[in-house]
Amino acid sequence: MFAEVILNNNAKALNKIFDYQVPKELEEKVHIGARVLVPFGRSKKIEDGFIISLKGNSEYANKDIVSIENQDFMTEEKINFAKLMARKYFCNISECIKLMLPPGTGSKEIDSRVKEKMGNFVYLSKEKVEIEELIEKKLLKSDKQIRAVRFLYDNEGIYISDLEALADVSYSIIKTLEKNGYIKIQSEVIKRNPFINKHIKRDKNKILTNEQQVCFDGINYYIEHNEYSNNLIYGVTGSGKTEIYLRLIESVLNNNKSAILLVPEISLTPQMVDRFIARFGENMIAVLHSKLSIGERYDEWKKIESGEAQIVIGARSAIFAPVKKLGIIIIDEEHDMSYKSDMTPRYNAKDLAKYICKINACPLVLGSATPDINTFYESETKECNRYTLRNRAGNSTLPDVNIVDLRQELIKRK
Repeated sequence: MFAEVILNNNAKALNKIFDYQVPKELEEKVHIGARVLVPFGRSKKIEDGFIISLKGNSEYANKDIVSIENQDFMTEEKINFAKLMARKYFCNISECIKLMLPPGTGSKEIDSRVKEKMGNFVYLSKEKVEIEELIEKKLLKSDKQIRAVRFLYDNEGIYISDLEALADVSYSIIKTLEKNGYIKIQSEVIKRNPFINKHIKRDKNKILTNEQQVCFDGINYYIEHNEYSNNLIYGVTGSGKTEIYLRLIESVLNNNKSAILLVPEISLTPQMVDRFIARFGENMIAVLHSKLSIGERYDEWKKIESGEAQIVIGARSAIFAPVKKLGIIIIDEEHDMSYKSDMTPRYNAKDLAKYICKINACPLVLGSATPDINTFYESETKECNRYTLRNRAGNSTLPDVNIVDLRQELIKRK
């Protein structure tokens, strides 16, 4: 068996496929998308790469794959997506693959990649009744040890440093309790939670206006029938586009699917996240943007990959989130230029969203009060369904607008 490998390298000269033989002991682990280490060049330097194809024979392969990583970052579907991006945006396949990797794992050096954060947590090894009997019999008589185990009665699974601080005991006391079999210390994953300080009241669905209802019903048809459609919500500011987004995503969740919501600016993300937490709670929401630490982004990515988070909110790079059973992509303020990357690969998130929705047979929703001219033209030629919201929700009125000639203002001041 032979594998076609693309190297994890941005050099244009290395944007080629290299053939490698798969050793028999690795044949069971090999698959398209697997991350591998391979010898490269005359010095046989070990390089990092990805398998993009498998075949039965090769006239070029003269070296063996050294090893295959156990973690599966890429799938055949993602590899095909990377190939398509490379053709469309004239860039290396490896540059596109990096966009689809978990944050902080692009480096070829395994030790320098972001990993799950681990911590030591403390649990009781004996029942409360048994511990109290030992205390009565004076077999456990240290005041600090007694204070520590009694604190654990209602706080099992506490982080070891928190136990030291809250129970006012030293690390040596905790280790003595472990040595004597009263407690056990387990290493567990610590989730870096960007919502840790958010305390938001839950809200309920609002009554839709007639315009909102028509818009929701029109797009929801495609959700219910698992069909692709391109939709523009053309609504004035305050017309209730976000409430429609919430209702559409609720419908997607009811169909046991996931949703991606893109916002143009990081500064807008907290506002949108707060609205969604208020409606759906924080457990099923993941947020992806550059203001999070790399560790937080890694944990949010894993939360999406595991299927725990069914709603992804973020800037343009969130389009690559590894969602399970995608049911809708919504792009708010779709006219904004920030959806186009100004770094290689120079992709347009709206174009990629359209492709992803097509292969997942789900609707794409673009929302704006001032649509991009191309989107508006598509809605005129019926390539895109247009839903117009002319009125503000809640019977609020639009502000008065006055045109002021600043030249005259300056003349008056002089």
